[in-house]
Amino acid sequence: MATKQYSLAEVKNHKDKNSTWLVIHNSVYDVTPFLLEHPGGEDSLLEEAGKDATEAFEDVGHTSDAKEMMIKYKIGELIEADRIDHKNKNNQEESTVSRLMHSTCLRCTVAVTLGVAAVVLFRLFYKH
Repeated sequence: MATKQYSLAEVKNHKDKNSTWLVIHNSVYDVTPFLLEHPGGEDSLLEEAGKDATEAFEDVGHTSDAKEMMIKYKIGELIEADRIDHKNKNNQEESTVSRLMHSTCLRCTVAVTLGVAAVVLFRLFYKH
């Protein structure tokens, strides 16, 4: 049997207590029946409802039991056009941080070099 495909626009229509869907690793889950059972409370699920909750899910550090429990709430997958490559997204974020750090170090090096050059030039031209 083929897996049902949903767009992110469809998922966005399910973001309240009556119908609570979320996306985790490009799989779509209907967690409506789990709202009252969720150890973190229903608000934590409702806060992520109707959108990609992968980052929030991973940040919490769910147990393997929790991940296994998810299977019964899975209703389908995101359509290809709406999928997010979370591994690549993490690499891009790390790369951005790395570039910013490199840029900051470069600016500090340039500033220090210019400062030293200014002191040397000042002493050369204004010897007493």
